[in-house]
Amino acid sequence: MFPLLRKPIDHWIGPAALSSPGRRWKGWPLLPVWAILLILVGCTTLPGRIDNACSMLSENESWYASTKRTEKKWGVPIHVQLAIIHQESKFRHDARPPRMHLLGFIPWSRASSAYGYAQALDGTWDWYMEKTGNSGADRDEFEDAVDFIGWYANISNRTLGISKNDAFRQYLAYHEGHGGYKRGTYKKKKWLVPVARKVQRNANRYQKQLKTCRNQLESNDGFWFF
Repeated sequence: MFPLLRKPIDHWIGPAALSSPGRRWKGWPLLPVWAILLILVGCTTLPGRIDNACSMLSENESWYASTKRTEKKWGVPIHVQLAIIHQESKFRHDARPPRMHLLGFIPWSRASSAYGYAQALDGTWDWYMEKTGNSGADRDEFEDAVDFIGWYANISNRTLGISKNDAFRQYLAYHEGHGGYKRGTYKKKKWLVPVARKVQRNANRYQKQLKTCRNQLESNDGFWFF
């Protein structure tokens, strides 16, 4: 299910290059290229068990650091962040909507410009970068994707009164856009409400799982200082 987030034009509230060889950074020698590549690959590895928050965040420790920063910055719980990404991309960094087919067999354009972990549209992502000043953000970077989700949910809370812990309603606003949610467009989509309930169930499961492993995740979190 891909979100139909829109830059709210009609909304009622209106929305360094690496150093040269031999240079040192904060007392640490520059990592060789192969080490940097290994780190980048490790950060974008698709987790083996996307239904288990403990397993997933243990495999991708930088993800825990990113979700924790978002939780602290925007007040959106980690389990809500994870549940939205689970629904939108199943944690695939390069996820896109399927292509439509002309005459039933000729590959044509995609249904929307949604892309990345959070499946944000081009216009909504531009809006996010403009409002947050995060001009270098990429939709296929996990850290940026969860920050986007936290930012968007924070607006949903501020303008629509939706609790940041309410994964069900947060997802409806995420999918329909703030203006669409206010107009109740989701009520005309019989398939969407069950999807939002699924997001809530996933959030509940992630929340219970995190209670059993968050101390361990915290102890491993010190490595991700950059």
